[in-house]
Amino acid sequence: MNRPLNVIVIGAGICGLSAAIWLRRAGHTVTLIDREGPGAGASFGSAGLLAQWAVVPVNTPDLPLTALKYLANPRSPFFLQWSALPQLAPWLVEFVGNSRPARVRHMVSAIAGIVTDSVEQHRALTRGTRAERWIASSALSYAYASRRAFQADRLGWELKRREGFEPEIIEGRAVQEAEPMLSPAIGLLAVLRGHGHILDPGAYMADLARVLEDEGGRVLRAEARDIDLDGGRVRAVLTGEGRLECDRLVLAAGIWSRPLMEKLGLSVPLVAERGYHLHFSEPSQVPRNPMMITQGRFVATPMATGLRCAGTVELGNTVKGPSRAPLRLIARHVKRLFPQLRYRGVEEWMGFRPSTPDSLPLIGEIAGTGVHAAFGHQHVGLTAGPRTGRIVAALIDGKPPNLDLAPYDANRFTSGKARLGRRPRQPAPTPQS
Repeated sequence: MNRPLNVIVIGAGICGLSAAIWLRRAGHTVTLIDREGPGAGASFGSAGLLAQWAVVPVNTPDLPLTALKYLANPRSPFFLQWSALPQLAPWLVEFVGNSRPARVRHMVSAIAGIVTDSVEQHRALTRGTRAERWIASSALSYAYASRRAFQADRLGWELKRREGFEPEIIEGRAVQEAEPMLSPAIGLLAVLRGHGHILDPGAYMADLARVLEDEGGRVLRAEARDIDLDGGRVRAVLTGEGRLECDRLVLAAGIWSRPLMEKLGLSVPLVAERGYHLHFSEPSQVPRNPMMITQGRFVATPMATGLRCAGTVELGNTVKGPSRAPLRLIARHVKRLFPQLRYRGVEEWMGFRPSTPDSLPLIGEIAGTGVHAAFGHQHVGLTAGPRTGRIVAALIDGKPPNLDLAPYDANRFTSGKARLGRRPRQPAPTPQS
């Protein structure tokens, strides 16, 4: 750009923090705002994985049959808030429609474009800063009961192999030699080498916010209530702390981006995939590397503050509190598979993953307004956050990245027009984190 811009970033999760830091490094004036403060949402409660291999969406061609089996089994790792079904139904129809083989190949390729260099992107973001200490190199093991169970997962592994991820197979007694805390109920590990994880996601987000401030950016705890457009371009954000003028805006508020998009007159099919974790403090054992427990669809990650078991899928809304069933499922598998585990205490957590019906995020400018989207990453927000932030910063700086951004087009779900030329009324508060 010929001149520094005044940029506001809404949302202090990994996507917003990354965009803010890269924009500041490009010489722009940056204010990061969030109602709860840095890392209070999905970034805080994640499994901490830099999941470079996570290229396979949930909606694969076997989804309809698998979903029916899961819903019929009360012990399955898939949950649905039935009271929210009327609101979820249109999204679910589109989600299942995207499970056709051609669409899946498209989604896999697009997801790979923003996740497969995750460790490198996190290190580039933090190199030489206080946040660098939270990035650990590690492998990832998929834990299966048997070779038969591994082979039943062949579709997912075929898609991973197409993107270059070939597992090392460990079987029999060698499983417990590789991961001593595992019970004999696990008979096979499919190990992917050369990856990484975050040792404390909450502390990592807090340090990234300090990095932004160290480098001259501003972090403000405030609620974004509306977006002011004039002549079709963003002019300001209205917050609980007053009006903040800006030249550009980055919308990276996760699930709370949807109501803010609605204030622009645009509807995005974004639903809450409610994720859970149990965090065990002072554990007697931790795995040597993060492990995906395939039967429960959650990850056991060793962290600086204990052992985190995070995952499961529950589709629902952002109003109802935590469900007990997903937490009981994680606890049941932990007890069965880690029989010698002892710990001082356990923290329960539930948060919202922002999920689109095509399993791809929205990245880029919205309807020529100067508002740039950086949300909708489903399971891979922490993994893809630094790459996403860097892409958005480059677009705003007038230096588009060498990547086909069409799959992430921020306008792909709507044919509506932004609220061109209209001054905002004073709205009711909109929550965002």
